[in-house]
Amino acid sequence: MRKVKDSMGELEIDENALYQAQTQRAINNFPISYQAMPEPFVRALVLIKTVAAETNADLDCIKQEEADAIVKAATSLLSDVNIMDHFPIDIFQTGSGTSSNMNANEVLATLAERESGLEINPNDHVNFGQSSNDVIPTAIHVSAAIEVSEKLLPALEYLENSIRRKSEEVQNYCKTGRTHLMDAMPVRMDQSLLSWADQVKGASRGVKDALEGLKTLGIGGTAVGTGINTHPEFPKSFAETLSRKTKIEFNAAENPFPYLSSQDAAVRLSGQLKAVAIVFIKVSNDLRWMNSGPLAGLGEITLEALQPGSSIMPGKVNPVIPEAAAMVGAQVIGNDTTISLAGQSGNFELNVMLPIVASNLLNSILILANVSHLLADKAVTTFRINKEKLVEALHKNPILVTALNPVIGYSKAAEIAKRAYADNRPIIEIAEEETDLPLAELEKLLNPFDLTKGGL
Repeated sequence: MRKVKDSMGELEIDENALYQAQTQRAINNFPISYQAMPEPFVRALVLIKTVAAETNADLDCIKQEEADAIVKAATSLLSDVNIMDHFPIDIFQTGSGTSSNMNANEVLATLAERESGLEINPNDHVNFGQSSNDVIPTAIHVSAAIEVSEKLLPALEYLENSIRRKSEEVQNYCKTGRTHLMDAMPVRMDQSLLSWADQVKGASRGVKDALEGLKTLGIGGTAVGTGINTHPEFPKSFAETLSRKTKIEFNAAENPFPYLSSQDAAVRLSGQLKAVAIVFIKVSNDLRWMNSGPLAGLGEITLEALQPGSSIMPGKVNPVIPEAAAMVGAQVIGNDTTISLAGQSGNFELNVMLPIVASNLLNSILILANVSHLLADKAVTTFRINKEKLVEALHKNPILVTALNPVIGYSKAAEIAKRAYADNRPIIEIAEEETDLPLAELEKLLNPFDLTKGGL
């Protein structure tokens, strides 16, 4: 152990730790979930410190050699696969995220001093012109924008394209449509899949729209939004440098106050992530129902067999990927509820639930991106059509009689449907017996594929 000191006095920390006193106090104060802040958030925080050091040096607010030492330390830290070893503070900490901000300041100051031999202070140099109150909201925006741009949106596009390719493969198969889980008019398999694809596309568009809100940053607002203790050109210069480094067009808020006191952009994005989650649950449930059986369910498709489904029933195989995707959806909906409640916690000039916003938002982005690939590769792309099951149910479906409504009327069609149900016979046989329509005309009127094209 070694002794360290801050404004509150001395305490002991692990001699190998890169962090200093304030981080250790937070470790001691918050043994709650034993879950650290997400790695993308930590990396965004270190990146912010890098850009701040470069900007402050350009504005002659700190010495160039001090900035160079901080930047070198940050570069080393970002290349460390064990970076999270240095950021142990619990998600459930001070609502401003001050503990995490000081954690980054202290780790970078320690590394910078070791590598440069200069005296680098966590507050006076690494945190110059900054406050936790503008840094942490900025880190939320930056980390979420990077993760959405680099992971989630490409994953959603991959899933959508996979569904569209599969729709072409199955376009020659027709199945019984279902409303209220009851037999309805026929649909083609490609029509069902293209419905999923357009849902994914629409949800992705919503995420893209919400992403725009993350590109405005409250950095430079410092403690309360007034910009106290920072150079007036710092926010704009910071945003320009960050944009070059990330290839994302960030900009400094004209009015930083709402970016400290609220989390509106994060709440909007979370709502769009919830919309994605709901799409995933819908697609997953359709896959599960179509795969159900194989004998006592619908059995219209067979999902890829990935693992044994039971520890007691030999040979059982379960739809594990759709189940996992549905659970992801449930988690994202729960995350959104938490983010919504946290978004209400803006008291005057500061929101005081920032860490949980960051954690839940990034968790939603991560699990949605990951499960998008699994749905695409291990469910949608690989399922097989059970043609016999489709044909058997389709031709016995009494609801096909709907196509005869314009010819024989609703009441007569209803009589035919009821008899077909009761006798468990194909609708065309009953219609031939109950009407004077010739078989050739009935075959034309009741052709399932023709009925998927709409019209009279």
